[in-house]
Amino acid sequence: MKRFVWVVAAAVAMMACSVLAADKTAAVQEEKKPKRTADVVYVPTPHDVVEKMLELAAVKKTDVLLDLGCGDGRIVVTAAKKFGCKATGYDIDPVRVAESQENIKKAKVEKLATVVEEDIFTLDLSKANVVTLYLLPTLNVKLIPQLEKLKPGSRIVSHDFDMRGVKPDKVVTFTSKEDNIQHTIYLWTTPLKKEKKEASAGE
Repeated sequence: MKRFVWVVAAAVAMMACSVLAADKTAAVQEEKKPKRTADVVYVPTPHDVVEKMLELAAVKKTDVLLDLGCGDGRIVVTAAKKFGCKATGYDIDPVRVAESQENIKKAKVEKLATVVEEDIFTLDLSKANVVTLYLLPTLNVKLIPQLEKLKPGSRIVSHDFDMRGVKPDKVVTFTSKEDNIQHTIYLWTTPLKKEKKEASAGE
């Protein structure tokens, strides 16, 4: 009888442990879920386009760069490794953040580069003087109020997408050797140059 009671107790204890482990796993999985669905599908920028973006922005060692929607972290890694500047990437997807952090370690640029899981539309961008984007035109426009708080002379560079209502300082086309596709790169400097709205026929 004692042996039967011991076996039952052991089985109950094992079940309790399994339930706790399942709860812990579920909690971890819940933590890894994005707080909000990503606004764009992740498409990596070719490495040579990344370098062209940073060259167009004239990135230097004393700059502070923020990459909004950083994906696998290739822009912050390149900015830190090749240009020697401090770079921070932001992404709402924890999978992308983990991948970025791993790439930063592989490149051994932890002292200069970092990636944070954050909603880019809640950020204070005023500490940066270079901002990089690979979003959609509507999202670039949504960022304008935040971008307008950048210090005068700050540079904003976007891969493939413009910012409606704001005149770029430069527009460069570049054919990547990685995908053999022509890419467009836009550069703006602050204060942003708003385009004048055309008067309607009735005005």
